[in-house]
Amino acid sequence: MQEITEPKDRLLLGPGPSNVNPRVIRAMTMPLMGYLDPTFLGVMGDVVELLRTAFRTKNDFTLALSGTGTSGMEASLINILEPEDTVVVAINGVFGLRIADIAGRCGANVVTVDADWGSPIDIGLVKQALENLDKVKLVAAVHVETSTGVVQPMQPLAELAHAKGALFLADAVTSLGGVDVRIDDWGIDICYSATQKCVGSPPGMSPITLSPNAVEAMRSRQNKVQSFYLDLQLLEKYWLTDHVYHHTASMSMIYGLREALLMLVEEGLEDRFARHSLNAQALKAGLRELGMGVLAEEEFQAPQLTAALIPEGLDEAKVRRALLNEYGIEIGGGLGSLAGKVWRIGLMGESSKSSHVLNLLQALESLLARENYKFDVGSSLSAAQKVFAS
Repeated sequence: MQEITEPKDRLLLGPGPSNVNPRVIRAMTMPLMGYLDPTFLGVMGDVVELLRTAFRTKNDFTLALSGTGTSGMEASLINILEPEDTVVVAINGVFGLRIADIAGRCGANVVTVDADWGSPIDIGLVKQALENLDKVKLVAAVHVETSTGVVQPMQPLAELAHAKGALFLADAVTSLGGVDVRIDDWGIDICYSATQKCVGSPPGMSPITLSPNAVEAMRSRQNKVQSFYLDLQLLEKYWLTDHVYHHTASMSMIYGLREALLMLVEEGLEDRFARHSLNAQALKAGLRELGMGVLAEEEFQAPQLTAALIPEGLDEAKVRRALLNEYGIEIGGGLGSLAGKVWRIGLMGESSKSSHVLNLLQALESLLARENYKFDVGSSLSAAQKVFAS
């Protein structure tokens, strides 16, 4: 028999997944039941109510798909868009590009509004694009762009979409549980997320919520949704209404998601956001002492994902490999045009701890000194500790 590869303990400080609390792991070992067992349906009901709290919504249509965040993205688009519909997609990173790609596969007419990677979308350009179009079905944007660490304000885009008679879609894969996401207050019609980042559960589920207007658009479509598995009306009948079998539920993942959401509610949303913010401030203070800036402007920097600018001449891939192999710490490299230019450092959910910030900075100092990189030894740790003490 061939040798089996054993997974290793890692400190996950990249763009996802994040580390998972032992409570969540224990919850995932609870007994399996039938997918129509009344007790399990009760667990699903718990998840729905907890997701409404996390999303800050009263939407009836709130559930969790079996699949990663991209399944939520795809489900959101294929259930709303039909051939020849027009969709305006705001793009300032990899995942805006992915939204546009999937929308095009739906046969929609895709109009993009682009910004430099690391910058927010110009609201004026979105308004101009909408004014130049006749009928628009959907406007879509990413709340926290995982490739750049940029937070995009959602409410102004939602208001523009509604003024045009369009629905507004927000990607909250990286934002949910790490910064405020206000579905109802901001007028978001369709929002999906993922479990493996700030929510604090393993990858494999995609929370999703639809406003009444989005549900109406879904029900009034002329063509059958091209995916059976991601047909939200069929999933609604399983999760929310008649509890009719659709596909075998990812039971252990649902247990884990419920526990992670319980922990989120126990901590309190505001306290959770404050924790992410404080740890990000400490990290950035330490990075500044190492001569590393941040890609995004300060006003638009996400606390859970920092795209740190790599100093010229530093072999960033070599340092990342050493972090992983010698210290067991994972951080992410840049995607697309940012490859080799940034490190994506995630402080998400269970991974957002002061001790993790200090461990990372200490490891970076050791590795940078080995590379003969010039900095004041201990300065990054001192800067971070000052933030924590303030």
